[in-house]
Parts: sequence; structure tokens; C-alpha cells
Amino acid sequence: MTPDQMRDASLLDLFRLEAEAQKQVLDTGLLVLERDPTNADQLEACMRAAHSLKGAARIVGLDNGVQVAHAMEDLLVAAQEGLLRLLPDHIDALLQGSDLLLRIGQVQQDEELQARVETVTARLQVLLGNAVPALRAQPETSTLLPQHSAEPRHPEIPGAPLAETTGDERTSRVLRVSAERFDHLIDLSGKSLVEFQRTKPLNESLHRLKRQQESARRTLETLREHLLGTDLDATAQALFAESRNLLLECQQQLQAHQELFDDFVWYGGQRTQQLYDLALASRMRPFADVLAGQARMLRDLGRSLGKQVRLEIEGENTQVDRDVLERLEAPLTHLLRNAVDHGIEPPALRARKGKPEEGVVQLRARHHAGMLVLEVADDGAGIDLERVGQAVIKRRFATAEQVEQMTEEELLAFLFLPGFSMSQQVTEVSGRGVGLDVVQHEIRRMRGNVRLLQSPDQGCLFHLELPLTLSVVRALVVSIGGEAYAFPLAQIERMLRLPRSTIVQLEGRQHFWLEDEHVGLISAAQLLQCSEKQSDEDSIPIVLIRDREQYHGLAVEAFLGEFTLVLMPLDARLGKVRDVAAGALLHDGTPVLILDVDDLLNSVGKLLGDGHLERVDHAGNVRQAVSKRVLVVDDSLTVRELERKLLLSRGYQVAVAVDGMDGWNALRAEPFDLLITDIDMPRMDGIELVTQVRQDPRLRSLPVMVVSYKDREEDRRRGLEAGADYYLAKASFHDEALLDAVQTLIGEARE
Repeated sequence: MTPDQMRDASLLDLFRLEAEAQKQVLDTGLLVLERDPTNADQLEACMRAAHSLKGAARIVGLDNGVQVAHAMEDLLVAAQEGLLRLLPDHIDALLQGSDLLLRIGQVQQDEELQARVETVTARLQVLLGNAVPALRAQPETSTLLPQHSAEPRHPEIPGAPLAETTGDERTSRVLRVSAERFDHLIDLSGKSLVEFQRTKPLNESLHRLKRQQESARRTLETLREHLLGTDLDATAQALFAESRNLLLECQQQLQAHQELFDDFVWYGGQRTQQLYDLALASRMRPFADVLAGQARMLRDLGRSLGKQVRLEIEGENTQVDRDVLERLEAPLTHLLRNAVDHGIEPPALRARKGKPEEGVVQLRARHHAGMLVLEVADDGAGIDLERVGQAVIKRRFATAEQVEQMTEEELLAFLFLPGFSMSQQVTEVSGRGVGLDVVQHEIRRMRGNVRLLQSPDQGCLFHLELPLTLSVVRALVVSIGGEAYAFPLAQIERMLRLPRSTIVQLEGRQHFWLEDEHVGLISAAQLLQCSEKQSDEDSIPIVLIRDREQYHGLAVEAFLGEFTLVLMPLDARLGKVRDVAAGALLHDGTPVLILDVDDLLNSVGKLLGDGHLERVDHAGNVRQAVSKRVLVVDDSLTVRELERKLLLSRGYQVAVAVDGMDGWNALRAEPFDLLITDIDMPRMDGIELVTQVRQDPRLRSLPVMVVSYKDREEDRRRGLEAGADYYLAKASFHDEALLDAVQTLIGEARE
């Protein structure tokens, strides 16, 4: 809430703010008290929070809020006085009261809310009366600790800070700035940093000019010595001396300006860098900001499942960008709930295994190599790989023979597939198949990655790596098609230089061996649909990316270096540009496109499915067509796939279209060596498609084969008269007939 909004806010709005702040104090303190019921500091903090909410509710006129807060305060004061020991039932009731106080300030007063207030208040009073029988008949009056429960002489104003502030708190000032304005400030500071980098080439050019002037001076001195003893008229001597003096004066002026400019470049560079770093640092928030309510959520979930769970947190003060924190909350909550539901065993089972009845979920946050590293670990049962394998077979993702040959890492990868769940039944917590794929998707959207490790009966560990900020990315900049492109470092596996002699041909495509595993080689220029420059170097720069358990090597032209890039969103009017996430500027002002690696992987899959791969040539012609291209047009999925696989097996590149209109659009967009089409299709039939081809000057010479169920003579004549070069009836269709016909029309796939 901004200062202006704070000034204009109603008392009810201020109560809501007060309730949100005090609820965090209560939730945190009560969870500590559940493990350590005699913790005096937390008892005092919780009692004061309830007391503050009681006073605030009375000022606002929320009598039911006063009623709940008063009952909570009585119970906490009794615990302070040692009249009762806080048990899990007490904590449950106090947490319910905390939730209810927040709800009272947020919703309209109605009978349902009042009934809930009566229920919670009665429960608190019964718990107090059971522990302290003397108070059972006087639930409305607190006599245990008058100095605490009496109303303050000056009523507290909801939302106002407490009087007990430290010196640091008094000197610390907070200024509220809108997120849009702050983002604009960071954008301007980043652009200023990039723009200032342009002074470096100017400074270098001034140094070159200085060296050229010095060279001119030496040349002039050599000329003067050469002319000594010769007869020069007075005018020539005067002009020569004047030239010499002018050059010396220019050198002196340039030297003075050069020194000033050197200082300007140095200090200006320092200031713009500091401005940018400070602006980025101002976006950072402690990791603890995303943890509000997580410990409470785990505790409540554990109790609902009959489990005892404790959350341990390391690195609460680790600094993270606020946008990362906001987007991290959902996947982090899912992982924590997953640890309780699937990982931590019931107390009786843990006892039989020799484990403490209380399970532990650990959440660790730290910085490493410019990244945020999160680890979510539990000491539960781990993952039953046999059950995972059975689920894989049941869902027909793989056969039993294939599952037996899979490694643990390959089996665990199935857990990240959409719709994959290990739960036997659907509950409020799990079983709907909306699982780890959502976590992985969100982490990848933030240019991060997630890995799963497990140990039987010892628990699981989720390892997450994320950028510290979404405004800046550390990236590998490469050259593709003569242009600069950037791969976010967090989304690539490694970079290497591959000797051309190590490229091998496997199953019709190029591979290379990396650590006893063959990796497919793909031209990055082909993926991005741009021309690629030829190279005669003995090695090829490769960027290795990973799609689950499969690696792909992207051949680029050159590595330009690692850079920290300020993200510049693309114009919204462009929509989603395929394979591109954003733009940026290098230090010299060169524009660079930042690649969307997930989108690239989709493009790789499509390219492999269509069989349109182009070679990365050993000899230096970086791109060369692998094979001739065939377009198959048929509205039957079965026929399309059969023909496509037959042609791929012989080395042809194959594209498919679902009807005549789709095929016509494909023919106009891309070059093909052969068209294979059916006759009866929606929108545009095969006869009309062949007619269009023969009427088009560019496509007139394209070989055309008709493959149709119609095998009557008049049907054959009709197809050939329309312009088909070959007519094959599906009734007599077999593998060799199709392949022989294709070879007759266009020859072998590679010639």
C-alpha cells in the first residue's frame, strides 16, 4: 500500500494490514511452540500479537474479532504463567483462531462467519477450562496477568508500528515505489550501462589518433633532418617551422583531452555499473519472503495425513529477485506437499524402520556460480522404482523389456511427464496427475532446471537451479548465420569444439561420441532458418542442450564469449517469435537475440520427425542437403505414416499434408522433388491439386505420383490426364511397389 493509499484507507483496511502482519507472527511462533512449548520469547510474541489484534478489532468495531483474540490471549497467558503446557490440540485451536482473525477483516459479517467464531472461541475456552478448571466458569474475564490483558491506556491504531523499536528500525526508512516504475528504472540503468560502453571504442580511436600524430611528428622530424644543408627559400622554411609547431600544439591538446577523457571513461563506467548493480540489488528480496506460511502448510498437511513433519530451512536471507520469488512459490509449495504426501512415512512405519517418528523436510537456498540453488530434501521412504516401472508399463510409455533395461535416472524422468502420478487414489493432495511436470514447466519458464535424486528408505532430493533475476541473464553468445545469438547458460549442458573427423553416421543422421554416449548433431542455422557461412576449420563449435535424457549437439559458427545481458522484451505486436525469448544489446551496442531453449527443443523434435535434417559437412561446406524431399498428401493418418516411414527408411526427406489445400500451401512454401497424393480428400481433392501444380510455372515440372483406392481404368486415366506421372492403386500397394515407383521418378535419395 502506497503512502497516499495508506492516508486514504479506512480503519477496516488498516485492520486487514495489521491482521496479515500479526498472523505471520502468530503462525511462526506457534509452530516453534509446538516443538518447544516453554519458549518464553515466542510465548511473549504470540501473546502480544493476539493482544494487538484484540485492541485493533475493538477500535474497528469487530466484536467477533475481539471475542476470538481475547480467547487466544487467555490461552497464551495461561501458558506463560505455567498453568498449562501447550499441546498439538492447543496449537491447532490457536492456528484456527489466527486464520479466523484474518478472515474476519476480509469478508462481510454473516451468520456462517459468526457460527465459525462461536465454534473456535468455544474450543479455545474448553481447552483452557480443561487445563485450568478454575477458569471454566469465567471465559470472558482474564485475571491471570492483569498487566498484559488490561487494555492499554492509549488504544493502538491498526497498522501502526509497535512502540518498541530498535535504533536500527528507527533509522531505517522504507519508500514504496510501484513495480512498473521500478522496472522502468532498471531498464534505463541497464540501457545507460550499455550506451556508456560505446565510449570505449571512441577512447581507443583517440589513442590511435595520438599514435598517428606521433608517427607524423617523427616523419616530419626525419624530413627536417633530410633537408638540412639544402637550399630552401625563407618562405618554405617558415611554412615548415609553422607545420612543426602546429603539430606539436595538436599533440599537446590531444594529450590533455585524452587524459580527461580517460578519467571520464573510468569514473563514468564505475558509476553506471554501480547504478545498475544498485538498481538490481534493490529488486532483491530475502528468500524468506516466499516461505511465509510454508511451515504452517506442512504442519497442517502432516496432521491431516496422520504424519509428524518438521520443516528445516537454511539460507532464509539468500537474496533473490522479487519476480523469481513470486513465480517460485507455486512449484516450491508443490514440492513441499509432495515430500509430505509421497515421502514422509507414518510414525508407526518410521518407528519400525528405526527412524524418528517425526519426519524432516529440509529446504536449503544458496548462491552458486551466479545462480540460485534450491534443494528440497526429505528423510522419507524414497521412490519405489519398481512401482514407477509398473506405472510406465501400465500407461504404455514403454514395454516391460524396455523398462528392465532402463537406468534409475531414466525411470525417474517419467515422473516429470504430464499426467503421470504414483498415487493409488485421488485425494485433495494428489492423484490427479498434475504433478512434477508443472514444477518442471514453471522452472524452465524461468530459464532454470530441476533434477531428482533419491535413495531407498533415505528420502528424495530435488535440486533446482534458477537465475537470481529475470531481468538479466548470463549467456553464451555465438554466431549463427553471421548474426549474434545467445544461449542462457542455465539451459545448456556444455560447450565444446568437435573435430570434424569424429563425426559418424548412424541411422541416417550425424552423431558424435561424448563420454561413451552418441549425441545427434544438428545445424543451428537450419533450426533458425538462416544461411550459414562456410568454414574450413578442423573443428566445429558445438552447444550441447538436453531434452530430458536425450542430448542434442547444435553446430554453430563461432563462440563469441560469455556475457551478462539485460533482457529487452520483443515488441508485443510480433507475438511469440519461434525459438526466440527476448533481445539484448552487447557491450558494443550489437543487437543479440536470446534463444528460447525449450522452443528450440520442440523445433528439434519436429525436424527429426519430418526427416528434414541437413548435414554438417566434414569438408567445410557447412550445410548440404542430405536427401531429396518428398511431400505426401493424404487425409488418412495410417496411409500418411506408412508412406512416410517407408520413404524415410530409404533416406528420403518427407513432409506430410492432411488434405489438398494443406499440400498446396506446402508446395508454395517449400521446394520438393516429388509429390505423392491421394484422390479423395476434403477441401481440395488430388485431381484439383495436380491441376494446380501443372498450371503453376514454378511447379509445372514437379514429378507427381497418385496413390488411390480407385483402381478402375477410368480413374487411372483421369489422374494421368490431370498431369500425374505415375498412378499406383492402394489395392495392389506394397512396400517395394511404392519405393520402386519413387526411384523411377526421381532416382535414389542421395545422388
